[in-house]
Amino acid sequence: MSGIIDFNTIRLGIEPLSQQEKNPLIGISVNIDAQTSRLHEAYIHSILDAGGIPILIPAMDDEAALQEIVENLDGLLLSGGADIDGRYFNEPTLEELTEIDPERDRYDFLLLRIASDYQLPILGICRGMQVINVAFGGGLWQDIPSQFPGSPLNHSVLTQKEQPVHPVKIEKDSVLFPIFGKEEIGVNSRHHQAVKKIADGFKVSATSMDGVVEAIEAYPHRRILGVQWHPENMAAEGKNKEMKQLFNHFINEANLFKKAKQFHDKYLTVDSHCDTPMLFAEHRINIGKRDAVAQVDLIKMHEGKLDAAFVVAYLPQNYPQGKAGEYAKKLLLTMQKQIEVNGQYVGQACNFNEAEELKNQGRKALFLGIENGHALDGNLDNLVVFKKMGVVYLTLCHNGANDLCDSAVGKPIHQGLSALGKQVVAQMNRLGMAIDISHASEDSFYAVLQSSSSPILASHSSARALCNHPRNLTDEQIKALASTGGVIQVCLYSHFLVNGGKASVIDAVNHIEHIIQVGGIDCVGIGSDFDGGGGIEGCNGANELINITVELLRRGYEEKEIAAIWGGNLRRVINKIQQTVN
Repeated sequence: MSGIIDFNTIRLGIEPLSQQEKNPLIGISVNIDAQTSRLHEAYIHSILDAGGIPILIPAMDDEAALQEIVENLDGLLLSGGADIDGRYFNEPTLEELTEIDPERDRYDFLLLRIASDYQLPILGICRGMQVINVAFGGGLWQDIPSQFPGSPLNHSVLTQKEQPVHPVKIEKDSVLFPIFGKEEIGVNSRHHQAVKKIADGFKVSATSMDGVVEAIEAYPHRRILGVQWHPENMAAEGKNKEMKQLFNHFINEANLFKKAKQFHDKYLTVDSHCDTPMLFAEHRINIGKRDAVAQVDLIKMHEGKLDAAFVVAYLPQNYPQGKAGEYAKKLLLTMQKQIEVNGQYVGQACNFNEAEELKNQGRKALFLGIENGHALDGNLDNLVVFKKMGVVYLTLCHNGANDLCDSAVGKPIHQGLSALGKQVVAQMNRLGMAIDISHASEDSFYAVLQSSSSPILASHSSARALCNHPRNLTDEQIKALASTGGVIQVCLYSHFLVNGGKASVIDAVNHIEHIIQVGGIDCVGIGSDFDGGGGIEGCNGANELINITVELLRRGYEEKEIAAIWGGNLRRVINKIQQTVN
């Protein structure tokens, strides 16, 4: 910055903000020096040049203040600085060889925790990369010259900050490789600590010739990238095009996340299946507080910008006959009590208009459901009782046949719907209750389609063509459900997404895309099965559901298509069912 400005004319000719493309807000952590929060201007210029708006985050450990700042950001850059206290990675600190700053440590780790809970894209530079690795369970070499095996390079070159001083090798399967477009680049180097044990969920994406880790990443499951060198000096001062590309990538990720946040602000988003009430039997949980046990609570829903969820009373098939109904009522009443206690933040919704109104009030919406028709105890009158409690849907069975129908798992006994099952379907049609065929056998599925006068849903199922599990729907079932106006809510459960191993957000969106290809955009949604076994890489709680939106945007889906997936299709089906009440 140089010269003076004319205070009277400096803002003449600007455009209205509504007509400008608003750039993503990037929070940058700062150093602490003599009671001063400070930052080298190279970080600021690198973010500005890439199209971001840099926001310097004051150094503090006020969690509420940091959370409010982070909530408004679209990305976080963790800057360089002092060494990290060895106690953070369970080692005694080498005091004679390190220079630690306890205040900076508390500030950085708290800031990173909040930003990762909110799923922000994160770029760590030098110390920032080390903080990321340690925070997620990794360790460090506290002093390269005295600890690193062999004959390491000089990694602490304090001059020539804007110039490369040694090469690094880029892994071809890393996110860095397409950024730089080659296997080797030159970098500057100003550090004496380095990544030792890499954190779970991360991989090494670049190393120097002596084996020192130069970059780590958590892609594609988390949008977190760390580099050991200082690209800000090379980009802003050295005008290095390769390093500018690194910042461009970061800003592109922040832009995508910003669009996802804007989508969630605009549209009602709904998860059609969570088993959270099941936790009440063994755990003291308050859904109004962040809980390590629950994948769904109001805090996580807020962080992930999820507006509404169906929370279901799950009944195992071996629950004693005659007592199942009372147990289901107990679970539902406990959830209703939780909603009442936290009424400032949440309300029970019995239809989508109520859910929309709760969103407009700034509150979350919880719908009630029951998983397993075993809860009826063979008595149709219990449907009326559950309807009066606000139950929106009933899953006809679970794992194993019951007195209503056959299950996808276990020995069939009815070859579809039983006589009682047909009566239940008819009564649910009359009451305007949705029929859920997740867990039902193919014979049961087609029998329900034939018997029901209303469309049906699969609240937490996936595509068998991609994962050969009997719980999943075949392409023929998908077509049949779509042709009758129903909806399949993709389940975020590894066993139903991949044929082995741990599934990821990528796999979940692959199932969404397959169902769209088979049945059309109007027949698919999302039913996580959180707190009942659901949870995949990149989406292991309500706070991470926004990552599905990011992936859909990355694949080019339009806003209206994503709105259909995130609850619009389910809303159409539930509205149709509830309009046919007799």
